[in-house]
Amino acid sequence: MTAKTTRNALKGLMIFVCICMLCVPQLSAKEKKASNSGTFSQTPSSEYKIGTGDVLSISTWKEKDLSFENVVVRNDGKITFPLLDDIQARGRTTMELKYTIQKGLEAFLDAPMVTVTLMEPGSQKYYILGEVQETGEFPIIKKLTLVQAFALAKGFTEWASKDKIILFRRAGGKGTMVKIDYDDIVDGDLSQDVYLQADDIIIVP
Repeated sequence: MTAKTTRNALKGLMIFVCICMLCVPQLSAKEKKASNSGTFSQTPSSEYKIGTGDVLSISTWKEKDLSFENVVVRNDGKITFPLLDDIQARGRTTMELKYTIQKGLEAFLDAPMVTVTLMEPGSQKYYILGEVQETGEFPIIKKLTLVQAFALAKGFTEWASKDKIILFRRAGGKGTMVKIDYDDIVDGDLSQDVYLQADDIIIVP
């Protein structure tokens, strides 16, 4: 596939994503101003929330039959555990899930002690489309900012409109689309260099 064909394919994908985003309520001028000045948090969450695709290890002290490695959180956000059936895991911390399992096991065991460990953060991924050197899906392996994401994508192409970057984020069933000006960040406006969250989509036209 030639570079021109690849660019055309990427542009077609960008157009499709943008059409889908038309379904997202547009922000008013006041809301846009608020969004560009810090609606998206500048501080990453201090507590990790379990998400779909995460892999957990669940250990019950002295109960080998109730200890499991590689427990994958399903698309519905739940896991299946013996005696307790389906348990909601998505949106909880590992400590919250630990206490939920312990509480349920109290009906069957005396003073159960459970440990829940995050083995693989499979839900923590973001996506970059458009005029960057490397598009696709990337893992959030640390507290990652927008500028750091561009570095991982190996920078912009020569056709990139760096003042018209779009960050699309969905939370609580609602989507928010914010325009980012990379040149403003370089000039010192770090309020736009936000921390990324799982399933963020960055589009560089």
